[in-house]
Amino acid sequence: MGKTLAEKIFDAHVVDRPFGDTWVLKLDCVFCHEITTPIAINDLTAKKLDRVFDTSRIKAVIDHVSPAKDSKTARQGKILRDWVRRHQIKDFFDIGRNGVCHAIFPEKGFVRPGYTIIMGDSHTCTHGAFGAFAAGVGTTDLEVGILKGVCAFRKPETLRINLNGELNKGVYAKDVILAIIAKIGVAGATDKVMELRGPVIDALSMEGRMTICNMTVEAGATSGVCMPDSVTVDYLWPFIGPAGEKAYAGKEAALADYARWRSDDDAAYAGVVDIDCSGLEPSATVNYKPDQVKTIRELKGTRVDQVYIGSCTNGRMEDLRAAAAVLKGRKIAGSVRGIVSPATTEIYTQALKEGLIQVFLDAGFCVTNATCGACLGMSNGVLAEGEVCASTTNRNFYGRMGRGGMVHLMSPVSAAAAAVAGSIVNPEDL
Repeated sequence: MGKTLAEKIFDAHVVDRPFGDTWVLKLDCVFCHEITTPIAINDLTAKKLDRVFDTSRIKAVIDHVSPAKDSKTARQGKILRDWVRRHQIKDFFDIGRNGVCHAIFPEKGFVRPGYTIIMGDSHTCTHGAFGAFAAGVGTTDLEVGILKGVCAFRKPETLRINLNGELNKGVYAKDVILAIIAKIGVAGATDKVMELRGPVIDALSMEGRMTICNMTVEAGATSGVCMPDSVTVDYLWPFIGPAGEKAYAGKEAALADYARWRSDDDAAYAGVVDIDCSGLEPSATVNYKPDQVKTIRELKGTRVDQVYIGSCTNGRMEDLRAAAAVLKGRKIAGSVRGIVSPATTEIYTQALKEGLIQVFLDAGFCVTNATCGACLGMSNGVLAEGEVCASTTNRNFYGRMGRGGMVHLMSPVSAAAAAVAGSIVNPEDL
């Protein structure tokens, strides 16, 4: 019997199986940000265990409240900064050279096929787009990871999602993941790895794959994974080729090596879900659960007070280009606040070079620095009670972007169209 990608990674990283189905895995990377890591740092320090297992495998960033908005968030940032300096952790990205964690770490080449990665952040599953096992963990697991470079997991089963057909014009990766969650529900992949396969995935860029894997946790998945292929190699080539680490002499060699991290044809799955994506339409969430989804057509005319384009789900170059194409030569409605937050400083710089920032400004958007702030209602775009936001983020829970606010999750193109119309509208209707 063959093995799934997740099973292969577990087999390659196991260092102990102390009891039952508990697997202790060696970690390739521990990612850290200033909201969850300071709790772990303080606890380790109090226990006189202020050590790190390997400074080269810990990556840290200030991203959730950037810059700090009050004394509490300033203190959180200071704890992380002091810890990084104390242990001489080289890969630290502070304000001015930072970005949203799940955008900047792949951008820097820190994620590879076959890796094991943890972070105190539920959307760590984003990095599975590279064929890695990446999972969000709690404080105790994060502490052990920082201290010992290991983490304990129950070996997850794999749910295979076959995305068949071809996407219609105006349908994007965000629409695909919303369709998946709507089909299987918010608990449909609980304690499982969601393996994303099929021609739709094959045709997506790494940015699109990251968007889909990012929201697999919204269906309960421990991680979402895509099979590494030539698209993966092309994205990583600046880091693994002759100009980078010189890991591979040619892309063919890299592709052949990464093929070992693909699921075998005869691997066993806990379940298989087939979705014909040819009939998908632009969609958005309703109410307060990410599996409550309607088409943009059904929601046409729904008022919006704010439009937010950014986050670890949809703040990358591909997303900004798509939104700017809708906004170019147009103004947003006078009743709408438009906010765009490029996901990293590098993305902001590239968007500036391409003239996209000017397009957003001309349309009436407020362009902010890279931050997660608005997504979880901490800063840079919090909603008032009764306000409605068309957002490219990943959660529409009650109070997520502000107490009493309503969040409709959608693609950057649909969000940009809503900004212009002042209500949810099919972009093709503009």
